[in-house]
Amino acid sequence: MSGGATMSGLDFTAAGAALKSSGRNLANFVGGLAILLAFWWLGAYLLASNPQTASFSTFGPIPTFQAFPELWANGKIQSAVMTSGYRLGLGLLIAIAIGIPVGILVGRSKRFRELSNSPFQFLRMISPLSWTPVALFVFATWNQSIIFLIAVASVWPVIYATSAGLAKVDPAWFKVARNLGATPWQMLTKIIMPAITFDVLTGIRLALGVAWVVIIPAEFLGVTTGLGYTIQDARETLSYNNLTAMVLTIGIMGYILDSLCVFLIKRYSWQRGAG
Repeated sequence: MSGGATMSGLDFTAAGAALKSSGRNLANFVGGLAILLAFWWLGAYLLASNPQTASFSTFGPIPTFQAFPELWANGKIQSAVMTSGYRLGLGLLIAIAIGIPVGILVGRSKRFRELSNSPFQFLRMISPLSWTPVALFVFATWNQSIIFLIAVASVWPVIYATSAGLAKVDPAWFKVARNLGATPWQMLTKIIMPAITFDVLTGIRLALGVAWVVIIPAEFLGVTTGLGYTIQDARETLSYNNLTAMVLTIGIMGYILDSLCVFLIKRYSWQRGAG
C-alpha cells in the first residue's frame, strides 16, 4: 500500500511539474508576443503622430489585423502561401536530395573532403541571389529559377550538418559492422542514417530558415504569385496595411515550419530534448 501510494505521489508530482513547465512556457510565449506587439504599436503611434510620416500609420497593428479578413476573402493569403510553399518545398527537396549524399561523402572520405573543401567554401560564400542572372539564362521560367535559388541557398547547411554528424560517429562501429559482414547498404541504413538523424534534421531546419529568407526577395522579380510578389504589389499600391499583413503571414508561416522541424528533431532523433 505504501509503495503504491509512493508511486502515485511521484506520478502526481511529475504531472504537476510538467503542468507547471507547460504553463511557464505558455506564459513566456504570450508575454514575448505582447512585448513585440507593444513595440509595434509604439512604432505605429510615432509614425501617426508625425505629420511627415502620418501616411504610413496603416503599418500599425489595428489596420494590419483589419486587413486580414479582406485578404483571406479575396484568396490572396491562401494563393500566396500555396505558391511560395510549393517553391520552397521543391527547392528544399532538391537541396536535401543533394546535400545528404554529398555530406555523407564529405564525412566518410578524407580525400573527397580535402579536395572539396576549397570549392565548397568558395561557392557557399556566394550570395544565393547573385545567381539570379545565371538562373534566368539556364532555366526557361521564373518559377524554375526561384526553385534553383532556394536549392542553392539551402544545400550547404544540409551538407555540413550531415558531414559534422558523421564525424561524431565512433569509427569502431564501422569496424564491427564490416567484421560482421555488413554490406554498404546495411552500413548506410543501420549505422550511418540512425546515427546522424539528429544532425541531418538540424541541418534541414537551418536550411529551411535560409530558404525562407531567400524566397521572399526572389519573388520580388518577374513572378506574379507568391508571398514576395504580394508584398511588392501592396507596396506599389500603397496598401501598407496589406503589406504588413503579408509580412505577418510570412512570420507566422516561418514560425510554424520551424516548430515542425523542432518537433521532427525531438520525435525522430535519439538525442531527446535537443532543438
